[in-house]
Amino acid sequence: MVHIDKKTLTNLYEHYESFLLDNCIPFWMNHALDREYGGYLTCLDRKGNVYNTDKSVWFQGRGTWMFSKLYNDVEKKEEWLDAAQLGYDFLVKYCYDEDKRMFFTVTRDGRPLQKRRYMFSETFAIIACAEYYKATGDEEALKLAKDTFLRVVDLYKDPSKTVPKINPKTRRTKGLSLPMILLSTIQVLREVDKDPLLDELAKEMTDTIFRDFVKPGEKALFETVGENGERLDSPQGRCINPGHSIETVWFLIHEGLYRNDRSLIDRAIEILDWSLDIGWDKVYGGILYFVDIEGKPAEQLEWDMKLWWPHTEALYA
Repeated sequence: MVHIDKKTLTNLYEHYESFLLDNCIPFWMNHALDREYGGYLTCLDRKGNVYNTDKSVWFQGRGTWMFSKLYNDVEKKEEWLDAAQLGYDFLVKYCYDEDKRMFFTVTRDGRPLQKRRYMFSETFAIIACAEYYKATGDEEALKLAKDTFLRVVDLYKDPSKTVPKINPKTRRTKGLSLPMILLSTIQVLREVDKDPLLDELAKEMTDTIFRDFVKPGEKALFETVGENGERLDSPQGRCINPGHSIETVWFLIHEGLYRNDRSLIDRAIEILDWSLDIGWDKVYGGILYFVDIEGKPAEQLEWDMKLWWPHTEALYA
């Protein structure tokens, strides 16, 4: 383990804080806000030019959460609150289908394009509405967050209500993505809603991650396992997504802090060490997108790409 002295840590903190608040956030404020139709435009080149006007529903939620979080925790800037409202209003008006599930992409003016079986549009909308409620006190936002959350939990508990990715009659699998994102979603919603169900579900998600996806013998957190947590000998079953693993770690650390459970934090940090060891490119540096735990070819053609988000997850973890 590398030990960094306090002065270096302070310098790094100031560097990344400055980059975030003086560079990254202003870029999105200047180029992503759609003042004509609402919401956010996210297909931008390095100069901020828009090259696709279709809107990711994931980002309408994430953006609303981000600007609300900045307003709540960094500084009460009206421009951040206005940006949050731009996303929230678009999300509510255009991103829910008649069955109360959410779209995956919509046009710039909010007409539906794609709808997927995954629940991530919903989970990002939940954290958006919860954080926006904290910023504004808008009871409708809190109600929407809670209602959407209950629908997501219902779908999680009864997978038969969604179209399976793989025929369950042939191979029954489950992925890390749902318990990990539900844990994070609960942690945000729990800040504004004290329903004891949230603590129960957070424990269930935490236990599921450790029971089924953490494999101490291989020192890895797996993306996909069998129905009962068994290891699968297939490219899907051998897949490690280091960025996801690292992201899961800080969700678990947050849970340990919330519970005042040092052992949970220590177990999470152990997974962080594993994930960095697996994912770090020993030749060129940086975190790989996908890794086969046995060193076999990863089936994802983009396996060796160095994306921004795994590195920001690692910085935060």
